[in-house]
Amino acid sequence: MTLSWLSIVRLGLVQLALGAIVVLTTSTLNRLMVVELALPATLPGFLVALHYGIQITRPTWGFRSDTLGNRTPWIIGGMAVLAVGGLGAAAGVIVLERSLGAGLALSVVSYALIGLGVGASGTSLLALLATATAPARRAAAATITWLMMIFGIAVTAGVVGGLLDPYGPARLMTIVGATAAAMLLLTIVAVWGVERGIEARPEPEAPPFRVALREVWAERKARNFTLFVFLSMVAYFMQELILEPYAGLVFDFTPGESTQLAGAQNGGVFLGMLTVGVLATGLRLGSLRTWVATGCLGSAAALLTLAAIGPMGPGAPVLPASVMLGFFNGMFAVAAIGSMMQLAGEGRGAREGTRMGLWGAAQAIAAGFGGLAGAAAVDTMRGLTADAPAFATVFTVEAALFVAAGLLALVIMEGGRSADPMLQPGE
Repeated sequence: MTLSWLSIVRLGLVQLALGAIVVLTTSTLNRLMVVELALPATLPGFLVALHYGIQITRPTWGFRSDTLGNRTPWIIGGMAVLAVGGLGAAAGVIVLERSLGAGLALSVVSYALIGLGVGASGTSLLALLATATAPARRAAAATITWLMMIFGIAVTAGVVGGLLDPYGPARLMTIVGATAAAMLLLTIVAVWGVERGIEARPEPEAPPFRVALREVWAERKARNFTLFVFLSMVAYFMQELILEPYAGLVFDFTPGESTQLAGAQNGGVFLGMLTVGVLATGLRLGSLRTWVATGCLGSAAALLTLAAIGPMGPGAPVLPASVMLGFFNGMFAVAAIGSMMQLAGEGRGAREGTRMGLWGAAQAIAAGFGGLAGAAAVDTMRGLTADAPAFATVFTVEAALFVAAGLLALVIMEGGRSADPMLQPGE
């Protein structure tokens, strides 16, 4: 038996829950540290980089769920760890107001738990989708679950933003606690019984992990795509920790307003992904290479727009510019996912998981490095100039990276329509 469409949608709810908890730590708590507590942006940058760095263990979690033969406990257990980590991260912000040392210690432990929870739950979920979804449904399943995750991020950011004003520690803990508990319950309900009737197939005998990794790295396509993933993800995540502080420091947004801004941006991501899905899959317009490059170049244009409106101060069109950035980010991301699905099955056989693990590790390293680099660069520039030009400089560098990633995609990716799995979901 394979997963039905209903089961695929149910598993998408787990992705939604993952995004809902993580967005609180990467946007809301980040803004509170930088604006309300006046801490350097490097601090939340380090914490978010820590949670991404720990996700390098994703291949290990996938292997463990393989050996167990039942991935449900890992999905639920990972979500429980993530919920505890999210609640601890919120408590860490409150403790930071009184004691830097104690607050930092609690935050480090909490963000480490967030990384472990996302790694265990997310990897086991994707492994279940990959092994139990019929080949004809895999591209659609990946798109559905990704869109649901973005939807969860956007809705959570918007709702929490409205509830958080006026800001207070007790209100913060109530909101984060309720969100974490609700998402854990949603995960249990969504995944319970999905694996029933799906026979676990043992993995064929494989060489040691290091040998398999060397074999994949020797493949030119896999190696080039790894470089593209790293460069594009550094550009993608550089703004993650600085957009909300930018809105607060330069445009006088309240904590609730800046959280809603993050929700609107992720709403743009959702629309960008949906646009590519409809045009590429439904209307068969354009190749994945074209959509990846368009998303990268459009993201660069949006970042330059954000940089340009800084001198206008309060009242500037920061919301439309942020939605524009999200739209092109989503366009690039979903096309890159389709390309990843295409390339995972090319080259030496029985190495699909290793290739996905390699690209996942590159994405995690790039996400942590990009977020930390963006925050550190803003701190450095704010010491040299005013807030608006400081942020504008970092946005401009990020735009240049997106241009480079788009050009790299045009060089290394195949543009033929026949190579695009999203355009041929039945094959």
